[in-house]
Amino acid sequence: MKRMKTGILSYGGYVPYRRLRRADIAEVMGSGGGKGERSVASFDEDTTTMGAEAARTAKRDAPLAAVDSVWFSTTSPAYLEKTNAGAIHAVLRLAQESSAADFGGAARSGIAALRAATQAAEGGHSTMVVASDIRGGLVTSRDESDGGDGAAAILVGAETADAPVLATCIAQASATEEFTDRWRMPGATATKQWEERFAESVYVPLFEKAWAQAVEQVAAEVNSKIDTAVVTGTHSRSVRRVASGLASGLASGQAIGRVATDLSDSVGNTGVAHSLLLLTNELEQAEPDQIIAVVSLIDGVDILVFRTTEAIASHTSSRPLSAQIGACGKLNYGKFLHWRGQIQIQPPNRMEPERPSMSAAARSSDWKFGFVGSQGQESSTVHLPPARVSIRNEDDAMDPIAMAEVPAKVVTYTVDRLVYSVSPPVVFAIVDFEGGGRLPVELTDVDPDEVEVGMPVEMTFRKLYSSDGIQNYFWKARPVRAGK
Repeated sequence: MKRMKTGILSYGGYVPYRRLRRADIAEVMGSGGGKGERSVASFDEDTTTMGAEAARTAKRDAPLAAVDSVWFSTTSPAYLEKTNAGAIHAVLRLAQESSAADFGGAARSGIAALRAATQAAEGGHSTMVVASDIRGGLVTSRDESDGGDGAAAILVGAETADAPVLATCIAQASATEEFTDRWRMPGATATKQWEERFAESVYVPLFEKAWAQAVEQVAAEVNSKIDTAVVTGTHSRSVRRVASGLASGLASGQAIGRVATDLSDSVGNTGVAHSLLLLTNELEQAEPDQIIAVVSLIDGVDILVFRTTEAIASHTSSRPLSAQIGACGKLNYGKFLHWRGQIQIQPPNRMEPERPSMSAAARSSDWKFGFVGSQGQESSTVHLPPARVSIRNEDDAMDPIAMAEVPAKVVTYTVDRLVYSVSPPVVFAIVDFEGGGRLPVELTDVDPDEVEVGMPVEMTFRKLYSSDGIQNYFWKARPVRAGK
C-alpha cells in the first residue's frame, strides 16, 4: 500500500499593527528598554483573536483542505476551563464534527502541538495548529522590552489533489529533563527566572543530544545538509549559544547554510508562538527542496526538520509576515502601560456595557463568529446582520453568505469621544461591501486623523469589551494598507 504524503499544507502568521520603541521605555522610566521595537496587541485583541487572524490566513490560502481539529496553544488564555479553541473553530466556520482543544499553560506547548500534529497526520488526521501569545512583564523588565505579541497557524495533514504538501517532516527529536528555569504562578502577571548560567548548563547538553538524533535522521532520509536553522526559546543566553554553534559548525561538525532571523528587532519574542511564527516566516521565503530545522529551547529541547516540496514554489501567502511587519503604527509607552493594565486613565463618562447574553450569542453564532449574512435568492440583496425576510420582497427566500473576506469601503464615519471604550476615542463608520451589503462598524488599528471617506477596509475578528469575565467577540474593520 502506498504511503500517504503528509506535512504542512498551509501556514499563516499574525503580527499586531502597533509597535513600541524600546528606547521609549528608558526615556519615560529612566531604565529598561533597548534597541529596536516590539509588537503590541491592541486593547481589543487577545490571544484568541490573534490566533483566529493567523488561522484565517492559513485557511484562506488552502480553502479546500480538510481541517479535522483545531489545537490552540497559549500561555495567556482569555478563559480558563472554557475551551478557547472553540472561538477559532467558529471563526473558521468548521463543521461540528471537527474538534477543538487547548494546549495551554506552558510555553513549550506550541512546538509540542506541532509535533503531535505531524504524527497525527500519518494516520490521516488534519490539524490546524494555532499558537498565540501576549508577552510582558514588570515595568522596565527584560520581559517587557524583549517580548512581543503575535500568533501563527500551521495546517498539517495528508496531501490531496486540492491541497498539496508544502513541506514534509523528515526528522523529529526531543530531550527533556526536569529543571526550573522560568516560572509563573497561576494568577501572577510577571514571570520569574533563575540565574542564567544554570539554565545554560542544562540546555546546551540537551540540545547536543537532540541535535545528534535529528541529524542522524536527516542523513538517513536525504543526502543533503540542513539549509536553515530556526532557533528560539525563552532563555536568550542558551538560544544565542546554540545559534552561534550551529552557524559556526561547532554543533554538528558542519556549518549549516544559515541561522534564520529571530525577528527580535522588529517583533520581539512571542513565547509559545515564536517557533511557529519563525517557521512561517521561513516558509514564505523558501524554495523547493530546502531543509529547515526548527530548534526550540523551552523546558527541554524540541527539534523538527522539514523539507520543502515543489508545491511551495507556487504557494503565496495572502497576508505575508514581511508586509505586516513593514506596515505598522507607533504606540507611545503611556498607552502601552494603559493597554496592559499597568496604569488607569479617566474613561469616558458613559456607563460600561452590561454582560453580553450567551444564549443570544449561541443563537447567532454564524453571524457573531463567522460574519455570515444573508442574501435574497431572487434579489441578491445582502443583509447585514442576516435577516429572515428580504427588504426587497417578503417572498424572496434567503441564503447564508460569508462576508469576512469581502472587501469594503468607508461611506461615512464619526469620531465618538463619549461612548465607553477601554481606549477612547472610538471611530465608527458605515461601510459598503463589494457586491452588496452595508454595515455600521467600529474601526480599529487606525488613528482618527487617518480616516477618510472611500478608505478601503477589511474585516478583522476582535474583542468588543469584557464584562463579568465574559469576552464579547465580534468583528471590526481595519484599513487595508500597502502590502497587507
